[in-house]
Amino acid sequence: MGIKLNNGIAHAKKKLYRTISPKFGSTTSTFVPKGHFAVYVGESHRRFVVPLSYLSRPSFQELLHWAEEEFGYNHPMGGLTIPCTEDYFISLITLLNSSSSSSS
Repeated sequence: MGIKLNNGIAHAKKKLYRTISPKFGSTTSTFVPKGHFAVYVGESHRRFVVPLSYLSRPSFQELLHWAEEEFGYNHPMGGLTIPCTEDYFISLITLLNSSSSSSS
């Protein structure tokens, strides 16, 4: 059981680490697949691409509420920035992925 969870976390990390955020002020554009959106997480502002379906999940909505409290709606980076650690975000996404696959 522990091995399955560890494999799930490793898989989620690989999936989420597909892209890394450009530095502030960079004009480099990166691809976001249809049905997904990009968020920036942690102090390093690492870029993650997540499914739009997460927007309806209460735990993800709580992260959005934190972002609103921290940055408001006009953040200088221009992207949706989530004020939590990368480890916390990866744990949450892993949980969301596992609950999505078990309900399918």
